[in-house]
Amino acid sequence: MRITEIFKKQKHTFSFEFFPPKDEITAVEFGINAGQLMRLQPSFISVTYGAGGSTQERTFNLVDLFQNKLGLTCMAHYTCVNASAQKVSADLDYLYSRNIENLMLLRGDPPKGQQSFIATSADFTHASDLIRLAKSQNRFSIGAACYPEMHIESRDTDEDMQFVKEKTEAGADFLVTQMFFDNSFYYRFVERARAAGITCRIIPGIIPVINYHQIKKFVEVSNATIPRQLATILESYKDNEKKSYQIGVDLAINQCEDLLNHGAPGIHFYTLNKSRAVIDIYESLSLRYKC
Repeated sequence: MRITEIFKKQKHTFSFEFFPPKDEITAVEFGINAGQLMRLQPSFISVTYGAGGSTQERTFNLVDLFQNKLGLTCMAHYTCVNASAQKVSADLDYLYSRNIENLMLLRGDPPKGQQSFIATSADFTHASDLIRLAKSQNRFSIGAACYPEMHIESRDTDEDMQFVKEKTEAGADFLVTQMFFDNSFYYRFVERARAAGITCRIIPGIIPVINYHQIKKFVEVSNATIPRQLATILESYKDNEKKSYQIGVDLAINQCEDLLNHGAPGIHFYTLNKSRAVIDIYESLSLRYKC
């Protein structure tokens, strides 16, 4: 089923992002955690795509498993870094042949060792180019990324919003945000998007932060602002795993409740292939949202 059809039936969607396990050992743990999360009956799930297509085979195999063996609505991430139009068309044909009707289309991160993005193909310099090609086939429901605190490569918020609008004009059916920890960034982003004429669903992406080491890593790899209070509290309990976990889960529950109370159309959980925190958060959300 296309995700756009799910939107017609569900006022709020709850979805999970996974990444392909890298070896047999992590695959066992992945299977356990994914199985536990599937019991929550998510609206849909997504599977990430490694930098430069490094996990393409594993990504495609995993979405095939979720979609065709387990009967879940699955969205495949796909990027256009170092890709030609011919390769992209062939890959999209393959996904469609495997009954994959939902795509999260991204420009993608630079290959490992490359500091900034350098286009190697005239076919694709932005995610909107990839979206436009996929939309022309009229076979997919298409999601795109957005950044409440602005993409790290954008000069300012106006330029950033222009890139987002180009994605929706190219054919993106909905947007999923990068992680954020201060809801005011999401609310301001949605307000600016509506003012720019963007009308599609903008689903907040949430990641549970359950220890101080995660905070440090997220600061390094994303443009997300970590609230001082959250960082201070987790640092004070960095040697108390149980306390740090509960603080992180409680804060995520409050964040999700606030988002849903203020009109967010659901929550997309970045699971990091772990189940416990997401299950605790989801089960604590009011039942009135789960429809």
